[in-house]
Amino acid sequence: MNESESDIFRALADPTRRAVFERLATGERNATQLREGLEISQPAMSQHLAVLRSAGLIAERRAGRHVNYSVRAEGLVPLADWLDRYRAFWPQRIEQLRHLLKEMDQ
Repeated sequence: MNESESDIFRALADPTRRAVFERLATGERNATQLREGLEISQPAMSQHLAVLRSAGLIAERRAGRHVNYSVRAEGLVPLADWLDRYRAFWPQRIEQLRHLLKEMDQ
């Protein structure tokens, strides 16, 4: 696993950061909007956003004194590449499981 993949997994391992990322997946928002319904402080939200930004998962756009955040779809490419490396194993494993289950039924 390369550093970029590790950063993405580390960033998304935290449930709060995943929730923030999922909210951003529905559209651009500022930090105040992202905090709605989450019981975290503004400094904690800033730290979560910094981790997501550092992992390349989100971008920020300044609009006057406000900062809006959005998902960087290209930030997920290393994660998709990582999954693709293992996707080839899935059909074989599923077939083995199907065979095992069939034997257990007999």
